[in-house]
Amino acid sequence: MCSATVGGLSLEGIDVTKETVIQGTVSRDGQPVGGAYVRLLDGSGEFTAEVPTSATGQFRFFAAPGSWTLRTLAPGSTLDRQVVASQGQAVDVAVELPA
Repeated sequence: MCSATVGGLSLEGIDVTKETVIQGTVSRDGQPVGGAYVRLLDGSGEFTAEVPTSATGQFRFFAAPGSWTLRTLAPGSTLDRQVVASQGQAVDVAVELPA
């Protein structure tokens, strides 16, 4: 069973009116994937940041408003997802890797 907060990661302690948050979980076959890497690429495809997923498959970026690509790297899988982030609203992304 996944311990992720329903509706996404907790935003407790984060002033989303001043931040642009992109966050989510990575899973495969409905199970969280810990130790995967999620890269944040800007609108031109340039690398901006990378974080490992937690043991529960969770990740979070603080970014500028705009269009971004999330590139998830895990053993046997690479998956890109397009997201649009806005200040004042967290973007919650569920990344389901192929089996």
